[in-house]
Amino acid sequence: MKDPFQNSTKVKWKYRFLALDAAVDTGLYRLRETLLRWLENINSVMRHLRVTGWRFWLVQMLSGGLTMGVFGALFALSWALNDMDRTIGGLPEQEDYAVTFLDRFGNEIGKRGILQDDSFELQDLPDNFIKAVLATEDRRFFEHFGIDFLGLARAVVENARAGGVVQGGSTLTQQLAKNLFLTNERTLTRKIDEAFLSLWLEARLTKRQILKLYLDRAYMGGGTYGIAAASEYYFGKSAKDLTLAESAMLAGLFKAPTKYAPHVNLPRARARAKEVLINMVQAGFLTEGQIVGALRNPATPVDQAEKDTPNYFLDWAFEEVKRIVGDKHRVLTVKTSIDMTVQRQSEQAIDSILRENGKRYDVSEAAAVLMEPDGAVVAIIGGKDYGKSQFNRATDALRQPGSSFKPFVYTTALMNGYTPKSVIQDAPITIGNWSPKNYGRSYSGPVTLLNALRRSINTVPVRLAQAIGRDKIVAIAHKMGIHSELKITRSLPLGAAEVSVMDMATGYAVFASGGKKAVAHGVLQILDSKGRVIYDYNRTHKPEQIIPPETIAGMNEMLVSVIDAGTGRRAQLEGVKAAGKTGTTSSYKDAWFCGFTGNYSAAVWFGNDDNHDTRRLTGGNLPAIAWQKIMTAAHQQVELKPMPYIEDPILFQKSHQNIQVAASGRIKDMKDQRSNQRLSPNVVRQLDQLSKLFQSEEDASGSQTQPPELLPLPAASPKTSGAKPGLTQLKPPPAGGLSELKTAWHRNQSLIISR
Repeated sequence: MKDPFQNSTKVKWKYRFLALDAAVDTGLYRLRETLLRWLENINSVMRHLRVTGWRFWLVQMLSGGLTMGVFGALFALSWALNDMDRTIGGLPEQEDYAVTFLDRFGNEIGKRGILQDDSFELQDLPDNFIKAVLATEDRRFFEHFGIDFLGLARAVVENARAGGVVQGGSTLTQQLAKNLFLTNERTLTRKIDEAFLSLWLEARLTKRQILKLYLDRAYMGGGTYGIAAASEYYFGKSAKDLTLAESAMLAGLFKAPTKYAPHVNLPRARARAKEVLINMVQAGFLTEGQIVGALRNPATPVDQAEKDTPNYFLDWAFEEVKRIVGDKHRVLTVKTSIDMTVQRQSEQAIDSILRENGKRYDVSEAAAVLMEPDGAVVAIIGGKDYGKSQFNRATDALRQPGSSFKPFVYTTALMNGYTPKSVIQDAPITIGNWSPKNYGRSYSGPVTLLNALRRSINTVPVRLAQAIGRDKIVAIAHKMGIHSELKITRSLPLGAAEVSVMDMATGYAVFASGGKKAVAHGVLQILDSKGRVIYDYNRTHKPEQIIPPETIAGMNEMLVSVIDAGTGRRAQLEGVKAAGKTGTTSSYKDAWFCGFTGNYSAAVWFGNDDNHDTRRLTGGNLPAIAWQKIMTAAHQQVELKPMPYIEDPILFQKSHQNIQVAASGRIKDMKDQRSNQRLSPNVVRQLDQLSKLFQSEEDASGSQTQPPELLPLPAASPKTSGAKPGLTQLKPPPAGGLSELKTAWHRNQSLIISR
């Protein structure tokens, strides 16, 4: 009879679980029987291998050692996991910068950061130097795999014989691992880390790459890293030119660079170099005869005396380099905008003025910045003595500019409908409980803006600020290069806000450039360690007009009058048109002079670090004198450029002389054509008259006889003269001064040249 539960789903699953349980039980039983059988077989074999006596103890030691080795390997493997975390990003980048600075002419002027140079390839280095390093640091470098057990055993024996540490067991790869990833602490954990990391380096890099990296990154004393930088620092030469004696001395530095640095202890450095030479003989790299010359004539380092370096400028430029480059490059060569001749003369000017007048005016510090109209900094004086104070007063100190801030107020006014001839009332004014007063405590009534700026009247810029809005003044000042915060206060137009000397020089450079934006910069080009240009200022910055030309024309006219007939007369330059503004703060704490020419902009500050009052020092005194000395030095041997929108008689006279030479030559060429009958007699007479006018001397008043205005002639008859249309005829000279000469000549020279 058929079972009624046979097709039941519940019964089917019950049978399946019972079958699975039986299979598991059977499998476990068979596994147990198999293991017992294997164990019995092993015991049977071991009973036949039983040893006694000394062999028993030897086996016990080997067994125990093997057991401990297994556990030690497992422990080391777990430790290595931490070391592998250090290598996730690959080889670490150099964290410190190594920057070599050049002046605008390509001459080296100093370094900042660490002293490092990795530009040499391994094959460029002297063979004797490579042998000296290997003989002293790791003779089996090309034979081991990162850990040299034979070398370690030899070091243990030698140290035992000497009763102290005379040899190290670390390989060159281990030393590189320490330099790249670890510190110099002497602990067991560091040695374990060092070993694992050296194995990682050996697996990742070739032997030549490891050696090159070691020679580039090892500390060599004196703040230098790498053989190339050390060679320049200690011997003043390229690493390619090292002698055997010099190679031995540098190779001896790897063990203890501070201890064996030749500029610290020359006898000890030479003794260490002797050991290196002996090591080279023992390693079979050289013979005794080959090292005799190096032993008799040991290396002598160059004098490490303090060099004449523009330290304030380098500090500032170094920060600029780091902002530009970021973390992409570390070993750099930077071409800067500094002119060392002008820098030295500027430093001498400031030093002499402080030395001669410091006590008289109770002033102890000064700062100055000189730059070109586009903002390229030519010189920085950050203080009286860098050796005593590294604080850069030209770039980092914020001081009140006083009246030297007023040009920003007047610029804003001219951009809002005023002109230099606009009349403003110079009279007492009160805003709340504040009543500004003029320097002389007197008032002049209605005055033009030009006259107000020239005389540095205080009430006029205050009234202008009231009319146009102080927020607009702040916006224009920031636009022109003031980077510090300018608080909007009632005294803002009188220079109560704090600014830096660098900012003021930048702001005045806008006047010198004709209204184009000036960006203060000292870095022109940056090259990486391979000599590739990675930054060029001229490629990344383009001129930008930020102030309208008509505003600059008015401001330059006003600022020229300050030096010609106002408070800045001591800043007048011989033969150069200059413009600027004095600045003196309340209680005479700060004295300024800021100004410009067609070539440069400069700002000068005098004061005291503790902010105590000077003895009535004004901007028209020492600052103006210092500005005049600095500018005079800067304008030597340079082509003078005209100030935008200002006629300079001196420059124009030079231009006239050039025009006269060119015109005379052209007229002579045209007169020579007469023999070919290409010019009519009438035209030749005109040319003779024109030539005489160009050759005339200055009259008693100092003005030049004017050339005639040249007008188009009707076509001459080919039958009589053979002349072609387009020649000119003479008209009586126009009235006016010398200013007509250049215009007349340029307007008509094309007509003359065409014939």
